[in-house]
Amino acid sequence: MTPVQAMIAKELKSYFVSPIFYVVAVVFLLSVGILSFVLTQIAAVLAIQQMQMQGSGGAQLNLNDIIFRPLFFWTGFIIFLVLLPLLTMRLFAEERKQRTFEFLMTSPIRINEIVAGKFLSVCLVFFGVLGMTGLVPFILGTFSDFDWNPVMTGYLGLALMGVLFLSVGAFASATTENQIVAALLAFGTMFFLWLIGLVGQRLENTWPGDLMTYLSWSIHFEHLLRGLIDTKDLVYFVSGIVLMLFLAHRVLDSVRWK
Repeated sequence: MTPVQAMIAKELKSYFVSPIFYVVAVVFLLSVGILSFVLTQIAAVLAIQQMQMQGSGGAQLNLNDIIFRPLFFWTGFIIFLVLLPLLTMRLFAEERKQRTFEFLMTSPIRINEIVAGKFLSVCLVFFGVLGMTGLVPFILGTFSDFDWNPVMTGYLGLALMGVLFLSVGAFASATTENQIVAALLAFGTMFFLWLIGLVGQRLENTWPGDLMTYLSWSIHFEHLLRGLIDTKDLVYFVSGIVLMLFLAHRVLDSVRWK
């Protein structure tokens, strides 16, 4: 077993014995379930109204616009923003609090292996919980017809944005031993990037506005929600993830040499 695999196994074990994971998973799945139910009821009401106005052959609804796009939007903007920092706040902060951080830093495992192992472990947890929400389109697909392409790009957007949030959380956790501070720092960073996107839209057609819009994750996420896969959006997410992990590595490296 490689050092990274050993670190992943250790972190996964700690997640599954921690109540935080179960609270986050339950709240996440319950929130997605409630949102799906509400949006499905809205679609059903609209279908009935169309049938009454146009006859039985006229009720053709775009479920991607009525159900999936709002579902992915609220999942990404609200649920991820609040819950994902709770998954990452313990990555390095808990090691400092339990006084095992010095032992980890002086072990023969390289820092990049430590960062990779911890980050991949929380990504696996995230993908597992996100994958459970795939029951929603699967169940709806048995009762109605819709275009699967926007659904798949929507899930791609959720995956990329979720991993970006987790990388920000990993960096935040590397900077402090207080888990609450780490969670708030991650939340504040992602919220700030969302706000500058709003400002950038107000300053459209100017270079500061274009820069702020590009730095905000919201515009790139919205492109994927509309079924658009642009290289610029993929580069944004990948480069942001790499940058955050690099910063986490540099923080840990500076601590090792103190």
